Amino acid sequence: MLRLDCLRSVYSKLEDCLVVTIMGAVAAELQSLGHRRNFFYLQHAMGLASSTGLGLALCLPEQPVVVFDGDGSLLMNLGTLSTMARYRPRKLVHVVFDNESLLSVGGFPTATSTGTDLEGIARASGIPRTLTVHSVENFQTAVTDALRGNELTTIIAKVEAKGPAAFVTDLSLLENRFEFRRHVQSLKKR
Repeated sequence: MLRLDCLRSVYSKLEDCLVVTIMGAVAAELQSLGHRRNFFYLQHAMGLASSTGLGLALCLPEQPVVVFDGDGSLLMNLGTLSTMARYRPRKLVHVVFDNESLLSVGGFPTATSTGTDLEGIARASGIPRTLTVHSVENFQTAVTDALRGNELTTIIAKVEAKGPAAFVTDLSLLENRFEFRRHVQSLKKR
């Protein structure tokens, strides 16, 4: 299963969500489908997409928040799982694309390539709803169900270690930051 196919399968469902991506391939592939003001590409901050998404979900509890993370990034910040479980924001959907490698920085293997079970860690941390998917159809169903639900969810999507030709977005970091901030402020005014 390819990450880009997964993103394409749920792209239309992201319009009313705040979306945070980790750096590299995830950000580049999501932007390739079409940028939206509610997308924040967290470049140069490996490991912090889940923390950023948690902060947004706590500040705007009625706003759906989707985090597109990676296995390498989550492994750098496993403590975020127990923090998410402690606060349990109902509208936070944490998607982890597990390609068993640090693809965006050279393709080095991660611990998941030797058996580390991210779903098991999320469950043991207290995340109320966890699942692992292996097909685009199951991914689409899992994300759709999580967005309709009212429960903190972590979805581990097992994907191939393939990505775009370049791991950057066409949008400058500052432009994305200010555009996303204005979008978040407009939600607070509603």
